[in-house]
Amino acid sequence: MTIRWPLFVRRVHKWVGLFIGIQAVIWTVTGMYMVAVHIDYIHGDNLVRPVRSTPQQLARLVAPSQVLANRPNASEIRLQTLLGRPVWRVESAAGAYAVDARSGARLAPLNAAQAREVALGIYTGKPEVVSVELLTKAPLEMQSSKPPYWRVEFEGWNQPTLYLSPATGELISRRHNLWRVFDFVWMLHIMEYETRSNVNNLLLRVATWVAVLMSLSGAWLLWWSIGRKKKKKAA
Repeated sequence: MTIRWPLFVRRVHKWVGLFIGIQAVIWTVTGMYMVAVHIDYIHGDNLVRPVRSTPQQLARLVAPSQVLANRPNASEIRLQTLLGRPVWRVESAAGAYAVDARSGARLAPLNAAQAREVALGIYTGKPEVVSVELLTKAPLEMQSSKPPYWRVEFEGWNQPTLYLSPATGELISRRHNLWRVFDFVWMLHIMEYETRSNVNNLLLRVATWVAVLMSLSGAWLLWWSIGRKKKKKAA
């Protein structure tokens, strides 16, 4: 049986185009969104004030050597400010926590009122808090960070939200609606519908090679069509 290659390639091109065409449109639309909205705005850099270092009189503070001596499992300590007072941020295998830099006592995790105060202190927008909630289960938008953390949501069309560490009061992340849209279109763009982070997943690789096959078959049909027209003119 003789294979009619032009007909065969045309059919392959048509069915491959039907399979990949919708995804190609999705790639185009999602790519436009990701280019149109500045990445710094997506990151929410405009939502929080930059961290400012506060000068401290070290003579009045518990020495870092003493903090380490009392906590042999600590791997790192760093001086920072929490709610206007100096604290040693202690990093350990069990996680980070804060130690009062004046007394050396370990601080209790932030309560709701303290989390609200920390969030108001770093937020740059209108200081109208909608809700303060301690999360023990990670929402979809915070899958990359292990709970618990405080979620402080502010008023506004963009639903600006700050996530804070209960143990240290540090800002973990910031989210808003344009970020959430970006996260959704990123999921569609990379075709990874679970963690939304694996850019080398099987489905994306298959779709990419199918798109390559469509392009090659289209190029071959174009070349064959041009050659056929030349033969007709010559005849």
